[in-house]
Parts: sequence; C-alpha cells; structure tokens
Amino acid sequence: MITPARLPFIAAALICAGAASAQTWPERQITITVVTAAGGSPDTVGRMIAAKLTERLGKPVVVEINAAGAGIAGTLGVVRSQPDGHNMVILTGGTPSQQALRPKQPYDLTTDLAMVTTLCAYPMVVSVSPKSPIKDFKDLIARAKANPGKLTYSMNAIGSLHHLLGEWINIEAGIDMQGIPYRGSPPAFMDVSSGRVDLMIDTGTFSFGQIAQGQLRALAQSAPGKYALAPDVPAVSDTLPGVNMMSWLGFAMAKNTPRPVIDRLNTEVRAILEMDDIKNRLAEMGNVPMPSSPDEMLGRIKTELAQWKKIIDAKGIKAE
Repeated sequence: MITPARLPFIAAALICAGAASAQTWPERQITITVVTAAGGSPDTVGRMIAAKLTERLGKPVVVEINAAGAGIAGTLGVVRSQPDGHNMVILTGGTPSQQALRPKQPYDLTTDLAMVTTLCAYPMVVSVSPKSPIKDFKDLIARAKANPGKLTYSMNAIGSLHHLLGEWINIEAGIDMQGIPYRGSPPAFMDVSSGRVDLMIDTGTFSFGQIAQGQLRALAQSAPGKYALAPDVPAVSDTLPGVNMMSWLGFAMAKNTPRPVIDRLNTEVRAILEMDDIKNRLAEMGNVPMPSSPDEMLGRIKTELAQWKKIIDAKGIKAE
C-alpha cells in the first residue's frame, strides 16, 4: 500500500526516472511519420530536420510516409506508440481543420498527443491567371458581389485550409464564391491558368514559385500583415480585418512522453532552425522558421480548432 508518507519519495523517483531518460535518449532510431503525400512540404522539411537531428543526436532519424485515411492512420500509430521519445508525427496547419471537420476521429489532438514544437509556417495565397481581368483583391470582392455564386476558386479537399479560407472570405466579405475541389495543386493550377476557374487559393509553398515565374498573379496572402518572403503581396486582412491564418508544420509525440525528452528535442530543433542553410532552404520553399514551446503549439491548435469549427458550422460543411 502506498502511504502518504511515501508519496514524496515516489514523486522524487519519477522525476529522477524522467531525467535519466532524457540523459540516455535516444537509445535507438527515431522515426518521424509524415501523414501527407511524399514530396510535399511536410516530407521535405521532415527530411531536412531528420538529417540534422541524426548528426546532433548520434542516432539515425528517419522519415516514413503514412498518408492513409487522410493522415489518420499515421497519426494514430504515433498516438498508440510507446511514450519513449522514439516516434513522432509531423502535424500540419490542416490537422486542426480536419479534426474540426471529423470530430469522431479515433484520437483527440489536444489530449492524446504531446506537442514538441512548431517548425515553420507559410500563408495561403489568393491568385489568378496573369490574363485575368481581376485587378486586385478588392476588385475580386466587388466582382463577386456583382455576380453572386458565379466566381469560382480552386481548392484542395472539402474541409482543407484552401476551402476554409475561401469560405471565411465569403463570410466576412458577404459574397458567394464557389469552391471547386481538386486532387492536388497541379491540376488546379492548370484550370486556373487556362481560365476555366477564376482564381486559386493555395499554399504559399506552391503559389510563390508560380508567381515568381509569372504563371500566376498574386491578389493577397493570408499572413497577419506583410509576409517577409513576399512583402509586395497585400494581406487579406488589409481588406477584411481579422481574416488571417498561417499554415504550419510541427512535431508531436505520444502523450506521457517524459517532459525532459520533449524539452531536449525542442532545444535541438530550435538550434537547427537557426542554421543558415536550413533558413535558406525553407525560404526557397516559401517557409519561415517558427519554433515554439510545447504549450504554445498546443494553444495554437486549440485556437484553430475553435476557429475552423465556427466556419464549418456556419457554412454547414460536411466531410466527404
């Protein structure tokens, strides 16, 4: 029987065990699960960080792709893994929106995972073909008001950040643009560039490259104010105050992972994100480094869950 007198000794033993695990961690290979398609931003950034962690930790850090079930399978695998710091998942800015859309997922982001740190962030971009008659973001809204339900925008799947930003703009501007779902950015880009769809709402990691090549023309980006990598592109919030969001990537582990292990990994990742070669490679992809504390990452997820649920409920959006 555990008596009250023994509780302080038990607590001290647990603290020592946590400290010891941080000192000996990692004991073997660390696996980073990416729950989106190979070659995308999470995969690329994950491999960049993995290579640096391998050097710094002295144990192999590998990336595995498991995008089954819209990423649910891969995330669930980490949720159910041993909480010893050898398995983690890359969450994305789309992860909270998907939980808001599918509240009956087999895990809860806010209670079944231990957050480590966000890694980087990028805005969504509203853009058109260079041949489009739409002059700027204000002109887009004016045309949408004059032609209710006629303007179309390309988006990823139902409930994606592409879709939800489009609906957020609809709500705040009092317009009715119609989202057209695509399986990925390339086919959406083809239809926007040909004029079959009026505009594109997509990630900065895809859009900024097309804009730089003159294949798209930016109307606005969703960062809260100017975005460092595209300072000449106006913010959506310049016209619609309060409409701003950044997509992001971040590491999470199984709940009950010892906090000393999480703190060690957080420190290592922060150091990596300060490296010039990593900053430059992220910038080439349209990303900026954005490390955080575990609590800050959890707070971001809770805020975004509430934000996206509000839009999903207001527009009656249902999962496919």
